[in-house]
Amino acid sequence: MLTFAIDLNTKVQSIPNYHKYMNDHHKTFIAFVKLGEFLREYCSSQQLKNEWSEKLDGAVALSNHKNGWFTKENVLHALKNWGELLTKEYLSEWLSTYDLDQNRPKTVALILAGNIPLVGFHDFLSVLITGNTALVKLSSNDNVLITFTKEYLISIEPLLKDKIVFEKEKLENFDAVIATGSNNTSRYFEHYFGKGPHIIRKNRNSVAVLTGQETTIQLENLGEDIFRYYGLGCRSVSKMFVPKGYDFDIFFKSIFKYSDIINQNKYSNNYDYNKAVYLMSEFKILDNGFLILKEDESYASPIASLFYEYYETLSELKNRLERDKENLQCIVSQGIIKNEINFGQTQQPSLSDYADGVDTVDFLLKT
Repeated sequence: MLTFAIDLNTKVQSIPNYHKYMNDHHKTFIAFVKLGEFLREYCSSQQLKNEWSEKLDGAVALSNHKNGWFTKENVLHALKNWGELLTKEYLSEWLSTYDLDQNRPKTVALILAGNIPLVGFHDFLSVLITGNTALVKLSSNDNVLITFTKEYLISIEPLLKDKIVFEKEKLENFDAVIATGSNNTSRYFEHYFGKGPHIIRKNRNSVAVLTGQETTIQLENLGEDIFRYYGLGCRSVSKMFVPKGYDFDIFFKSIFKYSDIINQNKYSNNYDYNKAVYLMSEFKILDNGFLILKEDESYASPIASLFYEYYETLSELKNRLERDKENLQCIVSQGIIKNEINFGQTQQPSLSDYADGVDTVDFLLKT
């Protein structure tokens, strides 16, 4: 029996067509569970051959063809993560903290980002699994993989055909909007969508706080946070805070296993360009042949670069990070910061790790 946070003694009159709504909700839940089963099987056995595995093979290849940053390795990493999350147990645990019978079915416009594979899937999942219709504006940078998941879900549960609408033109006739973009696009989103229920996300970055006591394994894992998806995600570490006198040689030696990243043409081109700009500008940099370190107060570093900043005391740094929390997505550290993330875990969020700390499901249920 699937467990949902629903009081079955609630008067059914409180929701029109209550039993049909709950039946449809259950079917949607099962469709996502089956999607998870398929993704786990696909990622664990590249020898899997059936109609849908061949379609996903094509989607993985096409996504890389359309977006050079979406390498097979990174796409499979994203698919594997979602496969591990879309289980009956994890989905039930996630939803059990909500009163799902609060929801009044509505159409939610989704404007998705495309910086990393399936970056908008959590919003897509949240809208559908709470019983709403998703009116989706896909990013041209990530329109293949989401389309595949749509087709697979509909093949499992045909009722979702009317619940998932991809719109290429102007978004119209919706009740709420969830839009993800940059600081620049957020101003347009506020102008067009600010009068109605909305979640509008801006740029955020992730940082690591080092004390100099980290183990080689921890620093090696930090490389995963830095290099996964080539640093393009808001959960990618783009800056380190280090104590005065920090020995960067230890850091460089620990992340050497990622040196092959320089063989990716797009990454290599960014590395060469940014290094040339820094040298011509006579900035002091540290360089190991595949990553450039630059002392800088900013949080957002260019591709193939990592900013760093020295701190005097951890208490002062904590105050700084608290003041800047609206600009931060993840803080990687150990035993230092509240809600910190372990080294190597930034790109493995749970279902309840909401972008910008805004509870999407709570928003959907109360709108």
